[in-house]
Amino acid sequence: MVGGRLHPAWIVAAVGFVALIGAAAFRSVPGVLMEPLHDEFGWSHGTIGAAVSVNVLLYGLISPFAAALMDRFGIRVVVASALLLIAAGSGLTVFMTQPWQLMATWGLLVGIGTGSMSMPFVATITGRWFVRQRGLVTGVLTAAGAAGQLVFLPLIARLAGDHGWRTPALLVAGAALVVVPLVLLFIRDFPSDVGVTAYGAEAGSVVGVRTAAVGGAGRALGVLFTVVRKPVFWLLAGGFAICGASTNGLVGTHFVSAAHDHGMPATTAAGLLALVGLFDVAGTIASGWFTDRVDSRYLLVAYFSLRGVSLLILPNLFGPDVQPSMWAFVVFYGLDWIATVPPTVALCREHFGADGPVAFGWVFASHQVGAAIAAVGAGIIRDMRGSYTLAWYIAGGLCGFAALMSASIRRKRVEPSAVDGFVRA
Repeated sequence: MVGGRLHPAWIVAAVGFVALIGAAAFRSVPGVLMEPLHDEFGWSHGTIGAAVSVNVLLYGLISPFAAALMDRFGIRVVVASALLLIAAGSGLTVFMTQPWQLMATWGLLVGIGTGSMSMPFVATITGRWFVRQRGLVTGVLTAAGAAGQLVFLPLIARLAGDHGWRTPALLVAGAALVVVPLVLLFIRDFPSDVGVTAYGAEAGSVVGVRTAAVGGAGRALGVLFTVVRKPVFWLLAGGFAICGASTNGLVGTHFVSAAHDHGMPATTAAGLLALVGLFDVAGTIASGWFTDRVDSRYLLVAYFSLRGVSLLILPNLFGPDVQPSMWAFVVFYGLDWIATVPPTVALCREHFGADGPVAFGWVFASHQVGAAIAAVGAGIIRDMRGSYTLAWYIAGGLCGFAALMSASIRRKRVEPSAVDGFVRA
C-alpha cells in the first residue's frame, strides 16, 4: 500500500496479466484448428505444423529484442504494438487460401506479436516494479498464458465445430484489440514515473528508478555475446529448449490431433487441454512461491524428471473416452506445464544481473526453437508413421536429459549490496 492506496505495482501487474491472456489466446488456436484446416484445404499435418513452428520460433527469437526495445521505447509502446500485430494476423487468416498465407499470418505476424510480449515482458515488469514477492508475481504473470488457454480453448473448439474455424479467428483478433486501451491507460514503465518506489524496495533504492534510455537490437546482441561465454547459459538454454519441445511444440500443438486419432471428439480433447491450462495456473503460481524459498536448480530437476515420466506413459492413456488415468495425467501435467519459468527467471537474474531480462529473452528463444522443432517434427512423425507415439517417447527421454543439465548448474550468490535491480529478494 502507498499512503493507504493500492501500490501501483499491482495495477501494472494486473494489466500485464490481462495483456498476456490476450497474447496467449491465439497461441491456443493452432492445436484446435489443425483438423478443420486439414479437412477444408487438404493441407498435411506437417504443413500446418510448419506454420505453427514459424510462429513459435519467432515467438522466441523476437523475445530478447523486445526486452531490449522495452528499455528503449517503453513497455506500453511495445506491448500495444504487439497486440495490434496479433489482431491483424488473426483477422487476416479468414482470407487465406494457400499455405504461404498461413505462414505469413499465423506464423509471421502472430509470431512477432506474441514474441514481443512473451516471458521477457514478465521479467521486465517484475524486475522494475517488485522487490518483495518477485517470484510469486513472476509465477502469476507466467500463468496468464495458461489462463488464456483456459478461457479460449473450449470456446474456440465449440465455435469451430458450430460455425467453422473463421469465427474463432475473428474472436481472437477482437480480444487482442480490446486489451490495447488497457495497456495504454494503466501500464507505466517505471515506478519513478508515478512517484513511488518498487514494491518492497527500501528507501533510497535505485530499483524502479528511470535511467537513460538504452536498448534496441544492439543491446540484445551485446548481451547475447556476453552470456554465451558462460556455461550456465547453455545449461539453462538447453533445458528450456526441451521444455518448449515438450509443452508448446508437442502437447500444445498436437494433443488434440493425437486424441482425435484415438476416436476422442475434438471438443473433448480441447477441454482436456484447457484443464491442463487450469492446473498450470495453480502450478506456476505455486512454483513462483517455491522459487522465493527453494533452490531453483532443485525445482528444475524435479519438474523435468516428473514431466518426462508422464510423457512416457501418455501414449497408453489415449482412447475414445476419458478414463481416470487420463484425468490424472491432465492434473499432473498441468501443474508442471510451465512451472519451469519462475526458477529459470530467478537463475537468469542471479547469474546475469542487470542483463537478466534480456538474457532470459535469449534463454526463452531456445524454448521456442525447441517448440518449433517439435511442432513440425511431431507432425512429420504422424504423417510418416500414422501415430504420434514415437514423438511422446522422444520428448520423455529429452526431459530426463534436461533434468541432468539443471542439476549441473552451479549456484552463484549475489551480494545483498548489489544495486542492479535484479537482486534475489
